[in-house]
Amino acid sequence: MNITSRSNRVPEVIGSFWIIKVLATTVGETGADYLSTNLKLGLSGTSYIMSGILLLALFNQFRLKRYVPVSYWVVVVLMSITGTLITDRLVDELKVSLVTIIIVFSIILAVVFAVWYANEKTLAMHSINTPKRELFYWAAILVTFALGTATGDYLAEALKLGYLQAALLFGAAIAAIAIGHFYFRMNAVLAFWLAYILTRPLGASIGDLLSQPAKNGGYGLGTVGTSIIFLCIITSLIIYLSLKQKRVDHSSIDW
Repeated sequence: MNITSRSNRVPEVIGSFWIIKVLATTVGETGADYLSTNLKLGLSGTSYIMSGILLLALFNQFRLKRYVPVSYWVVVVLMSITGTLITDRLVDELKVSLVTIIIVFSIILAVVFAVWYANEKTLAMHSINTPKRELFYWAAILVTFALGTATGDYLAEALKLGYLQAALLFGAAIAAIAIGHFYFRMNAVLAFWLAYILTRPLGASIGDLLSQPAKNGGYGLGTVGTSIIFLCIITSLIIYLSLKQKRVDHSSIDW
């Protein structure tokens, strides 16, 4: 019996990847607000709880040594919530300005990429096939969530652009990157990471637009309603991807 090797620890970058990514970032925004505000856990309490759960999820992810849709996307959702909480705590508790946060996390992300590339000579998604590369990968993703949260809040709230306008702006920027990649030969790795960073403020803006009350420029669905809707969609897509992976694994076995 010959089983095809599938050592990559992250998913293929196709349409479903980007859909779930945006939905996960939206849940990160609304989920963090729900836990800290509606459940009255506070930013500190919520941060400690979610950080602990995230570490457990990461432990399981590294233990699997391959891409498993449920495990991978649970980590992404938890990182989205944790990244949001990191930024919210810096702003609300430590009174750090959004501009400062954007600058600092941009530098941190650049350092992560620089160290990653110096060690592995690649930042490509399809090459995440060792624990070391996956560690760099998740470190970069956590920073992108914190950076994206600050960027989205800065445009929508500090500059008073509004949630809808901010979402349209970030969506247009992602579309421009896609056009640059597919039609003007923009480097695939650069295009991926730029788009990945921008999906965070896009998702955050969508989450705030749907959940915030009308007086704040939102549609008033609330954090609970918005989170449930998006979690149901994410769950449905993960189930589909899991079943698809099982069919592929089965077909790759030659008896």
